[in-house]
Amino acid sequence: MVNLAPHHVAILVYDGVTLLDVAGPAEVFKEANRFGADYRIVLLSPTGADVTSNLGVRMAVDGAVSAEPAFDTFLVAGSDLYPRACVPGDLADAARIPAVAAGRVVSICTGAFILAAAGLLDGKRATTHWKVAHKLAARCPTCHVEPDAIYVRDGTTYTSAGVTAGIDLALALVEEDHGPDLARDVARALVVYMQRAGGQSQFSTPLQGPPPRSPALRKITDLVTANPGRDHSLGELAKHLNVSTRHLTRLFRDELSTTPARYVENIRFDMARALLDQGHTATQAAILAGFPSYESMRRVFARKLSISPAAYQRRFSTARRANAG
Repeated sequence: MVNLAPHHVAILVYDGVTLLDVAGPAEVFKEANRFGADYRIVLLSPTGADVTSNLGVRMAVDGAVSAEPAFDTFLVAGSDLYPRACVPGDLADAARIPAVAAGRVVSICTGAFILAAAGLLDGKRATTHWKVAHKLAARCPTCHVEPDAIYVRDGTTYTSAGVTAGIDLALALVEEDHGPDLARDVARALVVYMQRAGGQSQFSTPLQGPPPRSPALRKITDLVTANPGRDHSLGELAKHLNVSTRHLTRLFRDELSTTPARYVENIRFDMARALLDQGHTATQAAILAGFPSYESMRRVFARKLSISPAAYQRRFSTARRANAG
């Protein structure tokens, strides 16, 4: 049953704010109103002055942040600025002041950096865009950052991954407030999924760390990368260097923080993703990437992305225009 009580939402904006981080969740709340909800949205800036978004669009605000009135939802939008630079003290204060009295505190994408600077993520679980999750963990050492999550709830604090994940989180908030039926109506109206399959890993680029420091280990990684389909068992790899399997395992652990078997699997996985992106069938991708079978590749995709190779390809393979005649 729809809760007819007004639900007051404040969105913190500032110069350089990502426009979609504001518009995406706001559109979800606005659409929910068409189905019986009563979200009342205001835009607030640290000083009450209008702001300019990352796209150069001027945004009129409703006022400055303050402790009163207490908002049911206080949402902090993200920006490309603050993973690269420290959050200014006045912006951190602008997040902290309304958050104290808010029913729930929400960040979209890199808005998590502002929450962290305000001390609002201390000791909490959180997420942000996969590209900068490691930076958030460094900025807020007491926060447990979950880089693969689309969104994370820890008590009354909610954080989301990059950009469009703000829509996913807003839908989850609508469902929390008004139930799954209304949230489903909103998702259908906006032509989005109620809950997307898999985590952020399906959107991330292949794992390409720095090359190994030691020439011996670099020889092995180059060998695996050049021909993933060869027999790259631990024993075979050790033979190439004329070292013991224990020594090779120690080299991988010390320099790459992984095992030889997991490194080979990661290379094959990255190649399979690239082949699927290019339009190869899943069976072809498994063979060319060096997996023993399609089933073994499917298990790796399920473990890493929580989706099948076929589902991955439907989302990310190269678009082909159908030509008639």
